[in-house]
Amino acid sequence: MTEVIEFETERLRLRQWRPADRAPFARLNADARVMEFFPASLDRATSDALADRLETQIAERGWGFWAVDVLGSEDFIGFVGLHVPVPDIPCSPCVDVGWRLAFQHWGQGYATEAARGALRVGFELLDLSEIVSFTALQNRRSRAVMERLHMRETGEVFEHPNVPRGNPLRAHRLYRLSRERWRNGPEPGPDRSSLRWIGGGR
Repeated sequence: MTEVIEFETERLRLRQWRPADRAPFARLNADARVMEFFPASLDRATSDALADRLETQIAERGWGFWAVDVLGSEDFIGFVGLHVPVPDIPCSPCVDVGWRLAFQHWGQGYATEAARGALRVGFELLDLSEIVSFTALQNRRSRAVMERLHMRETGEVFEHPNVPRGNPLRAHRLYRLSRERWRNGPEPGPDRSSLRWIGGGR
């Protein structure tokens, strides 16, 4: 049986999904502000099916898009983590880092903090040589998080196959981060000094 990796940062817990996460996840996925740069918001059935897939992927691999709580509150605020994207994008095979948080928790640095922890899992535990990230060209907020993670904008733009042709969100910008660049980053930050392993870590 695969051991599930879970961990805490300074303010957050990244963990396996629970049944109680489905309702707040559905509210998040129905919020037009959160889903602005996705082709459509999700209804409850589609949101639940996505949560089921993410939970299964973590159970099978030990890692994935983890559910995120704020420490001390046990409030589910969204997901952050690592994912194997669809094979028909230019950087595949690869692992990407991504996030989706409830609107009321934006602007507090949670995405960056949790993503730094996920990068540490990828580079230290999974021994990945590179982690990528990508988003619609118009999504300046997510691109700003990628830059705070010291990911390098490649200049590569590709059409995401899961976005319908003709949709202005189909064009995506690609960012990359090598293990060497991550190790030599300019700041140690919570990704290296404050991470606490709960399971599957060291």
